[in-house]
Amino acid sequence: MISDGTETGLRVGQLARRTGLSVRTLHYYDEIGLLVPPRRAESGYRLYGDAEINRLQQIASLRQLGFGLDEIREILARPGTSVEGIIELQMERIDVQIEEMQRLRDRLSVIARGLRMNGSVTAETLLETMEAMKQMEKYYTAEQLETLRKRAESIGEEHIKEVEAEWPELIAKVQAEYDKGTPPSDPKVQALARRWMELVHEFTGGDPAIAQSVQRMWKEEETVHGMNATPVRELGSYVQQAIASSKVD
Repeated sequence: MISDGTETGLRVGQLARRTGLSVRTLHYYDEIGLLVPPRRAESGYRLYGDAEINRLQQIASLRQLGFGLDEIREILARPGTSVEGIIELQMERIDVQIEEMQRLRDRLSVIARGLRMNGSVTAETLLETMEAMKQMEKYYTAEQLETLRKRAESIGEEHIKEVEAEWPELIAKVQAEYDKGTPPSDPKVQALARRWMELVHEFTGGDPAIAQSVQRMWKEEETVHGMNATPVRELGSYVQQAIASSKVD
């Protein structure tokens, strides 16, 4: 039991100082019946004991999780509610927040890399980058994104810059043949398709799971960053047909 040396428990002012809450907040909790100290000192001051401090910890944790005071009262009234259980809820929420912050950090990292390479980033580029990152998060697991991040570091910024410059040119060439109706079996289309797949392999590092994620993104998305003239699923299918045709030949 907490004691100040003369009384068992803490007065409201002492509890406020120890917890960082205001005396007014503690009085309000008392008024609405959320945290009522049952005992008084001989001097008339209300005292908060171990049970009240445990309950206050539960209240603070639930408040941090976003629950309102009425909801907290209902939760604490349920049988089996424990400090440990609420702390575990709080830890789960923190884990989610950490994941969200990591995703934000990844987006900022991409933008920072663009600044290092190009010296500046336009508002449109920022929006495109954030859109691309959202698509990445939709189709790749956290582990795959980390693998891709490490691979980007190993490849180096100069080579990444070269590939980023090549992709739009390659896409435009594939788009032109697609628009002309050039059959996938045409040697020109097959050469473009081989280079397309080489760049994809370079991106994935040969990881079959990441390659599957790429394929799924192409099939499900109407557009992908840098490929917006024709739905990417159509261009991807065109390239796959060219690859298949070259293997048959």
